[in-house]
Amino acid sequence: MDLDGVRTFVVAAELGQFQEAAADLAVTQQAVSKRVAALEQAVGAVLFARTTRGVRLTLDGQTFLPHARELLRAAERARNAVRPGSRALRVDVTHRRIAPAVALHDFHVAHPDQDLDVVTLAENNLTAALAAVRTGAVDASFRAVTLPADALPAGISTARAIDHELEVLVGPRHPLARERHLEPARLAGHRIWIPGIVPGTEWATFYHDFADAFGLSIDGIGPHFGDEALLDQLSTSADLATIVGRRDRYLWPARYDLRRIPLRNPTPIYPHSLIWATVNPHPGLAALRAYLAAARHARTPAAPLWTPTWTMPDHRGLQS
Repeated sequence: MDLDGVRTFVVAAELGQFQEAAADLAVTQQAVSKRVAALEQAVGAVLFARTTRGVRLTLDGQTFLPHARELLRAAERARNAVRPGSRALRVDVTHRRIAPAVALHDFHVAHPDQDLDVVTLAENNLTAALAAVRTGAVDASFRAVTLPADALPAGISTARAIDHELEVLVGPRHPLARERHLEPARLAGHRIWIPGIVPGTEWATFYHDFADAFGLSIDGIGPHFGDEALLDQLSTSADLATIVGRRDRYLWPARYDLRRIPLRNPTPIYPHSLIWATVNPHPGLAALRAYLAAARHARTPAAPLWTPTWTMPDHRGLQS
């Protein structure tokens, strides 16, 4: 059913004359007549009776009028649902506890009027994130981009957003628990467990390269019963450690007495990039990119830094 015809019908019904409806719609009277005739053919009923003074609704026209108005309201709601700025900014993160999710919360606090929808894709990997951004399923995604720039899909923009410094997390009985900071190489020989590493994902690639760079053994195998179970195991273990990010938001009971120890000399960086469609006009996306750019300039991780060889260069800005 043609919405222009429905709109013409409603205006003509309210004004009572095709001539006035034509003036209101900025079309010719002939166009109004043609639209109404096409609509009557589509619904299979005569909607107007012609009189010497104009037109009046038939019984079928009177019955159809409230439905026609609802059709126009539904169409307006549909347009508003996808109009830039009228819907929530939809952003994908790999996990709700890690730095990008924390940054999005901070952005929400700074921009409370911007509706925000934070999601994690069912297929939680870089390939699925690129596809979701390209199709408009999400407006942006935080990912470590392991692909070279020329391998990214056309129309996709990426930029380094959060250089996330890594820390080691241990319980009070661990031999490294009293250290104030550690060189990554000193973790060699210690049991590092990061349950839930999914083969083929960008974070699996990162931790493989991190382990290779410093001669570490990282175990990602075994059942993952959730972060709470992992923290509970760390609290009583004398040999178990895991890797977290400086801004990752993990909470545990005070009795666990867990220790977050910064890694330094070099500082390992997990490079979270923001991915977005180049032509996406959502004003919230521009605001998020500006916010992340300002936050990025406000803090510089402790040098020297280590990043994987595939890390995208830092010259491609969030606001370019």
